[in-house]
Amino acid sequence: MDPTATRSAESPPGRPDGGGGRRLPLLDVLRGTAILGTLGTNVWIFAAPGAEAGLLFDGAAIAPAAAALADPSLGTVLEAAVRFAANGKFLAMLTLLFGVGLAIQYRSATQRGRAWPGTYPRRALFLFAEGTVHFTLVFAWDVLMGYAVTALLVAWLLARTERARRIALWTAAVVHTVLIALITGAQFLVVGLGTGTGGASGPPADVVGLYAEGGYLAQIAFRLNHLALLRIEPVLSFALMVVLFLVGVRLFRAGAFGGDEAARRIRARLMAWGLGLGLPLNLATTLAGDAFFFADRYLAAPLLAVGFIGLIGWAMDRVRRPGALITGLSSLGRTALSGYVLQNVLCMLACYGFGLGLASRLAGTGPWWVLGLWAAVCLVLLTASTLWLRRFRHGPLEAVQKWTLARFPER
Repeated sequence: MDPTATRSAESPPGRPDGGGGRRLPLLDVLRGTAILGTLGTNVWIFAAPGAEAGLLFDGAAIAPAAAALADPSLGTVLEAAVRFAANGKFLAMLTLLFGVGLAIQYRSATQRGRAWPGTYPRRALFLFAEGTVHFTLVFAWDVLMGYAVTALLVAWLLARTERARRIALWTAAVVHTVLIALITGAQFLVVGLGTGTGGASGPPADVVGLYAEGGYLAQIAFRLNHLALLRIEPVLSFALMVVLFLVGVRLFRAGAFGGDEAARRIRARLMAWGLGLGLPLNLATTLAGDAFFFADRYLAAPLLAVGFIGLIGWAMDRVRRPGALITGLSSLGRTALSGYVLQNVLCMLACYGFGLGLASRLAGTGPWWVLGLWAAVCLVLLTASTLWLRRFRHGPLEAVQKWTLARFPER
């Protein structure tokens, strides 16, 4: 999710899909879809006992496949299906698309004869500051801070040789795979032979009460007091983010998001390999038990995310006349940063005790209200972004970033 790249999503020069500064519509739709997909995971976090802090005590709760096997009712099965489809896949897609945005900015800078990385570190630092504010005031599992740090490294790699980038990609892939394998092995020893929930008792009563009845300032204090634990995900997934950024760069430079026949062939391969390998692997890691939670979210899910990109591209190729849904997804993709923050603000106000307190009031009533909340927030995001772009060129947070960075012109 690179908000600074959405305004310049140009096609590679010389391609029959536009070249120069023409937008690539698929990128906007993919970004919008990824935003709604990450909400498909985050909404369950907001609605759970202990909310964002609950993951510290039962991380596997965001993908509870065992519940559907024990109680195959319609609501439970639908909840498990939604969580399976969302868990890790759209986060990986969003990360890959951030790498695409970085490649777009690099190409734009070189075409204009500007030095690289030039002022880009300022953008990354500003994004880190935005992520820090988002983490502190809204949501503990913010992704912007990790993206900002990863972007600094990958921006430097873009000015290196293709061989250097290839070495970095495969080194990061190996490091990440070994790390997740070690964590999974440790989890396997703790949980046992992957046969159940591992005895997770859930968050303690004081943590549950903090989000059900506690005040807003108390929640901010909790995030800051547990900063190291709540920021562990971007540390564990740093190598994966490097991989996905660089894969995004390679796909963009190969023309995978254009409208010509070569782009369609690339997307067909992404769909075939991503779904063909990723779907059975995700099913296996999901059903294998909580011991394989990290392997499911951080190894299998990114592979399926690549398949989703190919699948969405395949579907877009068959759209003759974009309707309200495509327009909404495209608008949300162009305001991705604002949409990402807004969805979390809306869920926070709906679920926590200082807001509507739905998580506490509707606890134990089943998954339907959570699915309804997800659908309602999606509708708000699609509608608001479409209406906003009718009057403004950039999303609100994108405009703030643009205005702030403009105060520091390149020397």
